Amino acid sequence: MPHSVLLLDVHETSVSAELELPVGDFSRASGIELDETTKAELPARTSAIRTYLAAHLHPATVKGKAWAVAFGDIALGRAQQTSTGTYRELTVHATLTPPSGGDPRHFLLGYDAIVHQVVTHVALVSVRQDWATGQVSGTGRDTATQVGVIRINTRNMTVPNLTVDLEKGSAWSGTYAMFRLGATHILEGTDHLLFLLILLLPATMRTDQKRWRGTVGARTAVGRIARTTLAFTVGHSLALALSAFGRLDIPAQPVEVFIALSILVGAVHAMRPLFPGHEAVVAGVFGLGHGLAFSLTLAEMNLSRSQLALSLAGFNLGIEAVQLLLVVLALPSLLLLSRLPRRSALRSTCATLTAVAALGWLFDRLGDPNPVARAADSAGSHTSQLLLVLVTTAALSTLWAGVLRRRDRRTTRTCQDTELPAAPVVTAADANSAA
Repeated sequence: MPHSVLLLDVHETSVSAELELPVGDFSRASGIELDETTKAELPARTSAIRTYLAAHLHPATVKGKAWAVAFGDIALGRAQQTSTGTYRELTVHATLTPPSGGDPRHFLLGYDAIVHQVVTHVALVSVRQDWATGQVSGTGRDTATQVGVIRINTRNMTVPNLTVDLEKGSAWSGTYAMFRLGATHILEGTDHLLFLLILLLPATMRTDQKRWRGTVGARTAVGRIARTTLAFTVGHSLALALSAFGRLDIPAQPVEVFIALSILVGAVHAMRPLFPGHEAVVAGVFGLGHGLAFSLTLAEMNLSRSQLALSLAGFNLGIEAVQLLLVVLALPSLLLLSRLPRRSALRSTCATLTAVAALGWLFDRLGDPNPVARAADSAGSHTSQLLLVLVTTAALSTLWAGVLRRRDRRTTRTCQDTELPAAPVVTAADANSAA
């Protein structure tokens, strides 16, 4: 039979709990009929649900002093556990706050909402998020760390309290975990990477304001790439800091639509210059939108201001480290591309594929799921292959560029060696002597 799941998010001064309860067992234990209840009818029963749970959820300090419990959102949905099949599930959010002097890392959890009536029922208690120990990336039961099981004691038919005793943790663990989360976020964020790379694609090209014509020198190209990358970094770092510390409640959909549009604009610019010479400015402006998308990750963690400051630094450093690595790996290929005879066709092909992906994301984020968006998103789940391709391409581009340089030097020496000797200078005396 399905079991209950209690997911705990441990904060500096409180613990957030998400209770995932099988509807059938909950209705049998509580007497609150939910089996045939629709989502529209649920609000009429939320008061009774909260009252019942308040009588069966009793966190306390290790010395027995009661914590405060406040219930939040309640929802009905469907879930599936191993070998149980699909079933209806009641999800309830609660905030557990210890009294003065209480420790949110060490406490007693008294809970018997279902098991006191359904004696075969068990409740699995897991920690989903714990910043101090570096557990920051979990979003569901599959990534949570189990800390105990609540079940009935069949000898005396009582339900004993569960002792939650978490390790101390440190600021370093949380900061380093956020660094890794930032690095993973940018690697798996295919849209963010694609925007930056497509904006760098024409960095080696010269323009006549209407078309890309010819190429610029390597030093000029590297300078453009550095300015564009730096501007993108400044833009999303600024937005990330403002939204995180300002506690801005930003809807996710407009931000995601803006990102898809930014990629589409970058793809069009790679085909025909829209803002030649101003790529860094555009990267900074669009970087603000990408930073808002990053901030949604931090906003879900409900961190204290000190934890948020360290998290912001670690998260940003993780993003920038991977971003810099990818730009360095892409640089040899971009420089080599400018020397290839079919560079225009290759650039147009890359830009067209990017535009197709951007349109797929745009329609998907406007509410029209499509296979193009799913295929583009799936690229983020193959980060190892992506890095391998970039490393291989960078190595081959560097070797080929070396071959081209040696060939150019040999051609120059050959031309110098085969030059005709200079014509002799004939003076007036020589002319008279010859006469």
